[in-house]
Amino acid sequence: MKWTVYLSGEIHTDWREKIMQGAKQHGLDIEFTSAVTDHEASDAAGDLLGENDNQFWRDHQSSKVNAIRTKNLIQKCDIAIIRFGDKYKQWNAAFDAGYCSALGKPYITLHSDDVIHPLKEVDAAAMAWAQTPEQVVELLKYTTSGS
Repeated sequence: MKWTVYLSGEIHTDWREKIMQGAKQHGLDIEFTSAVTDHEASDAAGDLLGENDNQFWRDHQSSKVNAIRTKNLIQKCDIAIIRFGDKYKQWNAAFDAGYCSALGKPYITLHSDDVIHPLKEVDAAAMAWAQTPEQVVELLKYTTSGS
């Protein structure tokens, strides 16, 4: 069975590539999906609908256009990996975790131990908490193949 794994969250490090590479090395039958990870493109997603002088409305418009993709991909995934990085607060990742939880989609959080407390509710609804992409790969290996 081919699994679809949605990769959500922090876009400034190579965690996605590490997970995809590890899955490939283990021969896992996984299709990976993700939000748009080009920060500039994501911020400008709604600009094609018209320019806004007010930053709030520009962000609002772009977030709705981006949500067309993210909502569909989350709904279609078998499991989501939700990464919280160290440098920025990923409110979108927390939102994705809540959306997964509301849909009954299993998810794994990926973050360092220094943000355990602020993510306690997000982690409580997760099926697992990993600290490294390598741990995520091992979880995916077990989950998708049973070994």
